[in-house]
Amino acid sequence: MNYTINNLTQVSDCDVLLTWAGKEKAELTFKKISEERLTVKYSSTSLEVESELQGVLIELTALDSVIASLPEGEIKEDKLKKKTKLVYRKFLLEDRKESYGTIALLEKELDLERVNKEIEEVDAFILAITNHKATL
Repeated sequence: MNYTINNLTQVSDCDVLLTWAGKEKAELTFKKISEERLTVKYSSTSLEVESELQGVLIELTALDSVIASLPEGEIKEDKLKKKTKLVYRKFLLEDRKESYGTIALLEKELDLERVNKEIEEVDAFILAITNHKATL
């Protein structure tokens, strides 16, 4: 962006803007570090959850076929209880997948890219003010 820096006529005004821009950059840099950490967390969690969910789904499928072949009795009741626990585990993993899955990861990646663009713009602003200040 083109800034109207030609309106700045005093070094002290440039210094005020540079101090302000430095604070903005420091805050954005902190935000960038936070976003990077969250992106890494979401990325690894997303893969873990998906892998675990696939395992639960496979186990449920196998358990369904075992249950179907069992006669009524204690063993079948135990397998039905195990199935109930797996169905609940599946529910929890699907909920976690929604929170940390691919969509959430992409949202975090977008947040990180936005912060990077903001830092670039603040750097350009600082450079423009610094260059103008040198001419005063």
